[in-house]
Parts: sequence; C-alpha cells; structure tokens
Amino acid sequence: MNPDLTAQWTRIRDRMKLEVGEVEYRTWLRQMSLGGLDGDEITIHMPTRFLRDWVRSHYGDKLTALWRAENPAVHRVDLRVGAGSVSAPAIAETLPTEPAPAPAPVPASVARSDDRTDPRAEPRQADLASALDPRFSFDAFVVGKPNEFAYACARRVAEQPASQGFNPLFLYGGVGLGKTHLMHAVGLELSRRDNGRPTSVTYMSAEKFMYRFIAAIRSHSTMDFKDSMRSVDVLMVDDVQFLIGKDSTQEEFFHTFNALVDAGKQIVISSDKSPSDLDVEQRLRTRLGCGMVADLHATTFELRVSILEAKATRAGVDVSRRVLEFLAHKITSNVRELEGALNRLLAHASLFGRPVTLESTQEVLRDVLKAQDRRVTIEEIQKRVAEHYHLRLSEMSSARRARNVARPRQVAMYLAKQLTSRSLPEIGRKFGNRDHTTVMHACSRVAEIMGVDAGFAEDVELLRRMLES
Repeated sequence: MNPDLTAQWTRIRDRMKLEVGEVEYRTWLRQMSLGGLDGDEITIHMPTRFLRDWVRSHYGDKLTALWRAENPAVHRVDLRVGAGSVSAPAIAETLPTEPAPAPAPVPASVARSDDRTDPRAEPRQADLASALDPRFSFDAFVVGKPNEFAYACARRVAEQPASQGFNPLFLYGGVGLGKTHLMHAVGLELSRRDNGRPTSVTYMSAEKFMYRFIAAIRSHSTMDFKDSMRSVDVLMVDDVQFLIGKDSTQEEFFHTFNALVDAGKQIVISSDKSPSDLDVEQRLRTRLGCGMVADLHATTFELRVSILEAKATRAGVDVSRRVLEFLAHKITSNVRELEGALNRLLAHASLFGRPVTLESTQEVLRDVLKAQDRRVTIEEIQKRVAEHYHLRLSEMSSARRARNVARPRQVAMYLAKQLTSRSLPEIGRKFGNRDHTTVMHACSRVAEIMGVDAGFAEDVELLRRMLES
C-alpha cells in the first residue's frame, strides 16, 4: 500500500471522527478499511452489506468530499463488501496501532473534583457514576404540552444550578415519558460549564447508589463512599422509588442529600411517583418535595407525531406523514416503545432497500401492533367491573359513597393501576376527577382486603383474567 495513501486515509478517518462524533463513528464507521486507488477511484471496504449500504447512504458524499480535498486525484469513492488492507484502529482490548483517541467530551460520566488531594478519588467516582448519553441533549428533546413544564424546569437548572426554589429538581411520571432524557440533558449541559474549574456531575440510578453503599459497608470503606458522594457539584439519581424499603440506604441518601444542599450543590431526582406518594421516611419525603416538583404527563397524539418526525429526520430517512400518524395512533403507551417501533421499521427498510410504506409498517410491526391492540384501557376496566357488580357505568365516576358502589369503584381503580401504564392522577381523572391520593387509598385498600378475604381475592383475580384475555 502506498504510504502517502495510508497517511491520507488516517487523516480522513480522524476528520470523520471529529465531524460525526465518537459514538456515531464507533457505531458505523470504525470498521471501514482502505482497499486501494485505481485511476481516479478509491475503494473502501465494509464487513457487511448492511454497513456498506448505511455508510453509502449517510456518509458517502462526506467521504467523497474529504478524499477530494485530501487527494485531488480522487474523484469517486467505491464502497464494497470485503476486507481491505488498512482498517480502522482496533478496539482497546486488541493491540491498537495508534494512540487511543481523546475521551469524548462528557465529563459528567466521570465525576471529579479538582480540590481533592487523594489520588484515588477520581477512579472511585468514575466507578460510582454512570455515563451520560450524548444523544439525550436538550436539542433532541421534543417539547409538547405534556412535558413543557418539566422541560422548562430542567432548562432553568442547567442554566442556573442550585438556584432558590429549584433545588432539588424532582421529575416524576410514567415509564418512557422523558425523565431520564431530561436528566441526561441537564448533566450534559452542566458538565460543559467551566467557572474556573470543570463542574463535577455524577449521574447514577438509585439501584447503583444502593449497590455501591452496600459494597462500601462490606469493604469497610464507607468514609470513602461518603467523601466521594459529597464532593460532587451536581448529583443526579434516577428512579429513586427503588430506595423504598431499603432503610439503611435511605438514611445514607438522606444525609448525602442534606450535605449537598447545605453546601449549595444541585440535586436532580426522578421517580415514577411524586414525593408525597413515595413510601419512604417522612423526613426524606419532605426533603424531596422541598424544591421544584415537575411531572411529565402521558404524551398526546400531536406530541407523538412530533417525536417520530424528529427521530426520522435525525436518521435521514423520509417517512410519510401517513405512516407517522398511524404509529402515533397505534402506540400510545410510552415514547420508548414508539421510538423502538420506528427504529425497527427504519432498520428493515435499510436492510432490504425498501421504502417505508403503510403496508410495510403493518407487516414489519405486526406483533407490536397486535400487542398494542390487546392493551387494556381504563374505560374497558370500568365497563367490565360495573357489569360484574351489576352497576351502571356512570357509578364508576359518580360521587356516591355507598359501600355497594365505592368498593367496586376501588376495585376498578386497583385494576387500572395494575393493568395500564396510566399515572395515579390520570386514573383519578377517569373516575370523576378524583385526587391521586384517592386512587392510592383504593389500591392499598383492595390489596389489604385481598390478603384477608379469599373470596374477594378470587373475584378480583377473575376480573383481571377476563380483562387480559
């Protein structure tokens, strides 16, 4: 291989990495290898047909432009399936042929503090923290009425951390509505701040917090754990509801929380319930709710269409409005399932080189759409429970408190919580605009009675099986 050509190829790969980003480069471009120059055409090999087609459609023009700028003799780039002679650098576990690239600019994934003197502190915090995903930025978050307040609060915290009234920031809502995305966005934004020294951001799940705390107890290094957690500028804990029932971990989290707030450090927390609904110690519940509490509601049809449009645009694939509206109408549970369905659709279109049509969508996503059609709705639960207990459907949302009406209504609320992804406030609204605490009481009361009354438990279980069949 011509040494000049090899050097040009190395520079072009480095330029591609800078332009598309480390994550995208490693996903799609790292396995490119140089074939050779034949006249005015350069050959680049890819290991699979799928990768070749993807790179050709998404990066073909960019590769051609870079080659022309690097070598005026090159006019065309031919992407082929096969093995070339000069490949991208091997991954770290193999023997690299060039120095490892600089780490991606996401310092939040390795929380650090420049004023610490213990040389072991940085590895410890790197072990404690989880990586932030650069895809989950504010720019990539689609804002609509159900999430605009939470988005505005997250933006405020990213711009003015630890400001009065916004510390802690508590985000809550159902699965797949954007809580984790907003947390990553806040972390990414804050990690780029540099007020004399880099901002130390630690993001982790509540489960990881618990695991690391238990490990510290077992290894007799709890002081190291406490020092690491209290030295950060921003602490973000996802899914804090997993601390329920973990008394010792709750105690440690409470003291960490207080220490950071007293020191003027920002805390961001997410949960599937509001602070008042969490079954944790009263003092922790009070502290969690003392800042800004923002909920993310279930997505609307318009928001789901906007999310799909944004994702298709980022992927560089033209998907008709008709297909997007069909998906938004059929998949209503959460954004993750919606995006997962679109990803599957785009991958299928890319692999087989077919356009995305309504017919192909129904064919490719047959199992997903069938599962969605089986989803139980609150209206269906109300109707089935009313029929079972010989009540009028209107009694499910009436103000009557007679036992023969109130108990079936509680059963319907319990089943709605068990069989749907709706939040407590949403369920309450379906039952005559009742408060979410009423739904909580109904669920706990039904569960309590089921534990002591076998006949009642069989009744509820029968209703569940009928609804799920």
